Amino acid sequence: MTMQKLQFKPGVNRDQSNYTNEGGWYAGDKIRFRSGQPQKLGGWVKGTAQVLIGVCRQLFTWITSVSENYMAVGTNKKLYIDAGANLYDITPLAATYTSGTTPSTDNCFSTTLDSNIVTVSITGFGSFTGDYVTFSGATAVGGIPALELNANHEITRLTDDAFTITVTTIATSTVASGGGTLIIAEFEIPIGPLVTTLGYGWGVGIWGRGAWGSGAPTPISIFQQDWFFDNFDNDLVANIRNGAPYYWVADPIFNTRAVLLSSIVGASDVPDQVGQLLVSQGDKHLLALGATAYAGIDFDPLLIRWSNQDEPANFTPSVTNSAGFIRISRGDRIIRGIPTRQEILVFTNATLNSLQFLGTSDVFGLQELSDNISIAGPRAVITVNNVAYWMGTDKFYSYAGRVDTLPCTLCNHVFQNINFSQLDQVVCGTNEQWNEVWWMYPTANSQTNDAYVIYNHFDKIWYYGSINRTAWLDSPLRPYPQAVGGANGSQYIYNHESGTNDDLLPMASYIQSSDFDIVDGEQFLLIKRIIPDIEFAGSDVETDPSVLITMKPRNFPGSVYGREPAKNVIETSVDVYTDQIFLRARARQMGFKISSSDLGVQWQLGSPRLDGKPDGKR
Repeated sequence: MTMQKLQFKPGVNRDQSNYTNEGGWYAGDKIRFRSGQPQKLGGWVKGTAQVLIGVCRQLFTWITSVSENYMAVGTNKKLYIDAGANLYDITPLAATYTSGTTPSTDNCFSTTLDSNIVTVSITGFGSFTGDYVTFSGATAVGGIPALELNANHEITRLTDDAFTITVTTIATSTVASGGGTLIIAEFEIPIGPLVTTLGYGWGVGIWGRGAWGSGAPTPISIFQQDWFFDNFDNDLVANIRNGAPYYWVADPIFNTRAVLLSSIVGASDVPDQVGQLLVSQGDKHLLALGATAYAGIDFDPLLIRWSNQDEPANFTPSVTNSAGFIRISRGDRIIRGIPTRQEILVFTNATLNSLQFLGTSDVFGLQELSDNISIAGPRAVITVNNVAYWMGTDKFYSYAGRVDTLPCTLCNHVFQNINFSQLDQVVCGTNEQWNEVWWMYPTANSQTNDAYVIYNHFDKIWYYGSINRTAWLDSPLRPYPQAVGGANGSQYIYNHESGTNDDLLPMASYIQSSDFDIVDGEQFLLIKRIIPDIEFAGSDVETDPSVLITMKPRNFPGSVYGREPAKNVIETSVDVYTDQIFLRARARQMGFKISSSDLGVQWQLGSPRLDGKPDGKR
C-alpha cells in the first residue's frame, strides 16, 4: 500500500456508528461542502453598531416603490426598522399622557441627591417593570439635564402610581417634583416573554373551572414573544403571536410609530387578536391566521379571516366586498402560514393545509394536504424554489406537491439532544449562495439557540455545528444573509458570509472522519508520510494561514483515541508551503481531522495522500 488518496463521502453522518460510517465524515463544526469537499464556513461581521434591546425573533425585508430598503426587526421588547445600517424604534404605544390628560404629567420627576435614579409619579400609569417609556418636553431637574430625561427609558415599577428610571448624571440636589408642565410621556406596549413557559397557577385556563384560587390541572403554554411581518405595498403589517395587529406607514424620516391596525382610516371589524398576519400578495388580501371571531370576542386559533381586497383594515364581510373567513377543522391551533408560488401552506400542530385564492364568491378555498405531521415551531419552516422544508418534533419534512419525510443522517444527533420545552425558538433560514437550509435550535441543556443543522438541498447532504442565533434572513434585497445573535445578552445584527472570522474574533472550525482500516481491521496499518492537499483561497492576505492535521490511531472501535495501546495521536501544522509530513502512526484503524482556530484563515480540503503499508496482525 503506497500513496493512497484519502477520499470521504460528502456530508456528516451521526446516525451510524463511527466504524460503520467508514469512508465518511463523523463530526465537525463551522464547515460546509463544496464540490464534495469540506471547507470552513464563511465568517460574519456586525451589520450595525447598535445593540438590540431584547431578543430578536423575526426579520423581514421589503423595498418600497421609491426604492427604500427596509428591514423590520422584532424583539420581545422592541419593534425596529433597519435602514442604511441604522436602527429606528417604531414600537407601538399603549398610552400617551400629557399635562392635559388624566393622569397628568405635570412636574412628575423627583430626584435624590447623589443618585442617578429618578422617580416618576403618574397616577395609574399602567405599565410594569421592564416596559419602556419615552419622555419629551421636560426641563432639567435636580442637576440632571433635560436631554437625559427626554429619552427612552426602561421602567422599574414601584406602585400603581410611581416608577423609576435610570439616567447617567448623578443628581446634585433633592427635588420633590419638577420637569415642568409640557412633559409628554409615551408608554410602549408591554414587553413579552423571553422564552415559552408552562403555566399552572391561578388565572390560567377557563374561568370557573374549579374552586376559588385553584390552579390549572394541565399546563397552559405562555408563548415567547414572536413577531410576524409582511408588507402591504409600501407599508408594514405586523403582529405579536396571538396579539393585536399593527400597521406602520413607510416613513423615510422614521418619526412615526406602528399603530393599531384598527386605528387606521377605513378600519372595520379588525380582529383584536391575531395568530399571524400574512398578505396574499397576488390578490392583495390581508389574512389573519388564527383570529378573533367575526362579531365576537373569543380568539379562535383555527379561524382564518381576510380583509377586503386592497383594504387591509376592512374585515367586515358583505355582498359588496371580498372580506370573509374560513375555519380549519382539524388540529388545535395554527402554527404558521407560509406562501409558495400557487398556494399558502398553513400548518397546524397536526395537519398541513393549502389555502388558495379562488377568485370566486368564496374568495379562498382550503384543502388538507396531510395529517399526522408535526412542526417544531412557527419559525421552523422555509421555502426554497417552491419546496417547503421544515423541522418536526422527531424528523424533518419536505413538501413539493406532497409531504415527504426528508432523509437525514443527523436525526439522532439533533432529536436526542434538543430542548423540547423550547421548540418555539427553532428558526429556519436559507443560505442560497450555498444551496443550504439552516435550522438553529437549543440543545437539551440550553434555554437558547446554541446549535445548528444544515441541509444542502442540491447535494442532499447534512452537516452541523454550534452557533447562537435567534433570527435569520437570507434575502436578495440584502447583500449578505443576516442573522441576530450575541453573547451575554447583547444582541447584534450580523452580516454572514463576510470575511473569515467570528466578527473580530477567530472562528474555530474542524471536521473529523470516521475511522478507516485495512481488510476490516484484520491488519495493522503503518502510516509513514502524508502529502497534504489544502487550499487557502479566501484567507486574509496579511496572514500566513495554516491548519492543524491530526491522525488519530486506535485498535478497537471502543478504544479512546490517544490511550493505550494506540496512544500515538499525531498533530502537525500545515501551511501553503508544506509539501509533505513525516510521521509514524500504527494501529488497526485511524481517524483523520483537519481544524483551524486562527484569525483570517479560510481553507478547503482536497484529497491528501497517505504513504503507508500493512504491518502485521498484532
